Parts: sequence; structure tokens; C-alpha cells
Amino acid sequence: MAGGYRGYKYFEAIEKRAGLLGILTAIMVSLGGLAEITPIFMAAHEVKPALGVKPYDALRLAGKDIYVREGCYLCHSQMIRALRAETERYGPFSTAEESVYDRPHQWGSKRTGPDLARVGGKYSDEWQRQHLRDPRSVVPESNMPSYPWLAQALVDGDDIAARMRTLRFLGDPYSDADIAGAKAAVSGQTELDAVVAYLQGLGIANEPTNAKPQQAAP
Repeated sequence: MAGGYRGYKYFEAIEKRAGLLGILTAIMVSLGGLAEITPIFMAAHEVKPALGVKPYDALRLAGKDIYVREGCYLCHSQMIRALRAETERYGPFSTAEESVYDRPHQWGSKRTGPDLARVGGKYSDEWQRQHLRDPRSVVPESNMPSYPWLAQALVDGDDIAARMRTLRFLGDPYSDADIAGAKAAVSGQTELDAVVAYLQGLGIANEPTNAKPQQAAP
């Protein structure tokens, strides 16, 4: 009983001191958060690219960044869940290994439009261009905004080379030759060209080679 009484006195002393209680609460919450976050953080760093998954080439890297800039991820996810209804509609379910070079990942949180994880090759380049310029000309019921300015803006090769250097610093295996050739690779290409190249590679260029191939739409 004496030991219990002494323990109660300690709790009482803490509860009567708001500042001390706040500090100790913050410490306990921090320890709990670290216990939950640290294993996930460590596991994320252990994810390796699957066979066939490579960093984005210069043009597709530009397209991915424009896709993010324009907020496309707000309406389109790139995450097919392991549910029959989803795999039958969109193709093989998504894995962390195929998104290892996405910074940030594009798995998304909602779908106003369809999932795009396997959209590559489903439509022609011209269809994708027209869909971005005027969505309702190819999908009358679409509520997607138009992006006509993409056809007017040229991709900045120096900017893409700088982005590749930054990504190499973060761990992406870009070679000196990849970076040196970035400017020439995107020379004369519009932002529309870049976005189309990015979309046409989704589920193809960055899909593991042992994944089930997607049937192209007629």
C-alpha cells in the first residue's frame, strides 16, 4: 500500500503541473509515433525496383513533372488494388516496386477519372493529344479541364538535366551520359509531347517484366 501511495503522489504532482504534464505527454506521443513510423520508413528504403523498372528518361520525366504540376493526380490515381473488380477493369494490381522512381508517388487518394496505372498503349498518341487539348471531343461526358497551353510551351532541357542530377543525388541511377543527353533528348519537344510520352509509358515502361501484359484497346 505504501508503494501505491507513493506512486499516486507522483501522478498527482505531475497532474498539478500543466507544463510538466505537457512535456511528458509530448515525449510519450513522440516515442509512440517513432515506434510506428520507424519500421515503415526503414521498409520503404528496402524496396528495390522490380526487373524491367528503370528511371524515367528525360522526356517522360518532364511529362511526369508536368502531370504533377497540373494537378492530374487530384482526379486520377495510379494504384490498382488487389480486388477482382479492379484488376479486371484496369489490369494487374500495383506494387511498390514499380513506383520506386516516383517522387512523389502517384498512387493518389480518389478517382474522379479512371485509374491510369496501366493506361500506356491503351489509346493512340493522337487520341491522348486530343484528349488533353479538348477532352469532350473524344469523351463527350468528360468533366476534365482542357490543357491547350501544353502544346505551346517547350520543355526546358537545362531544367530536366538539373532535375536528373537531383534525382541521382537521391539515389536514382542516372549516368553522366543520361544527364548530358537530356537537353538534346527534349529539344523542340512541347509539354504536350512530354505528357503524352509519360502517359504512354504507364504500365509499360515502368511495369515489371514478369507482370501480366495489358490488352491494348482497339
